[in-house]
Amino acid sequence: MTDKTILAAPSLLSADFGHLAEEVISVNESGADWIHVDVMDGHFAANLSFGPKTVADIRHVTKLPLDCHLMVTNPQDHVASFAEAGADYFTFHIETVLHANRLIQQIKAAGMKPGVCVVPGTPVFVLDEILSELDLVLVLLVNPGFGGQKMIPSCLEKLVKLAAIRKERGCHYLLSVDGGITTENASLAIEKGADVIVAGSAFFAAPDKAAAVKKLKGL
Repeated sequence: MTDKTILAAPSLLSADFGHLAEEVISVNESGADWIHVDVMDGHFAANLSFGPKTVADIRHVTKLPLDCHLMVTNPQDHVASFAEAGADYFTFHIETVLHANRLIQQIKAAGMKPGVCVVPGTPVFVLDEILSELDLVLVLLVNPGFGGQKMIPSCLEKLVKLAAIRKERGCHYLLSVDGGITTENASLAIEKGADVIVAGSAFFAAPDKAAAVKKLKGL
């Protein structure tokens, strides 16, 4: 399908919170590359999930990169706590931030890699001035808040645009997708340019997690 390396990032939002350490260990053993942590404040996203303590606790049971996606109203208030907890990527929503460049520099200064996310209704041109500063661009294929939603196929075209810009400008950001990803449709995102495949129930509900990871990576 493709010669590039595809990264699989199981999303803890679909894990069994009552056995979170065991679920993280299952990610370690599956051949997945990252762990995706959806952080929701009940304001920007209509749900509540994890905080920095959860990140700090799972940091003790995995060496995989922790990809923290902050679906929160004031992400700048949480940079220090997530850096201290051991987050590797700190991805904020462009819809929540006025001074995005300032926040990117704050994230870098804290020792994390900056990422930015766009919801389905946000066009990619709003990222134009900051793309060269980013390590990750996350394209949401569903509206934020809850797992188990169906992918909005038109959102995949954002990947095509972002991949073209990356090539044209020589940027280095990875392209990630999240929302409605299954072992059957992950290939669509990869074909459009995705480098990182985030999947929740497609991983944690799979009877064979290693096999699910291979399918998510297009192998």
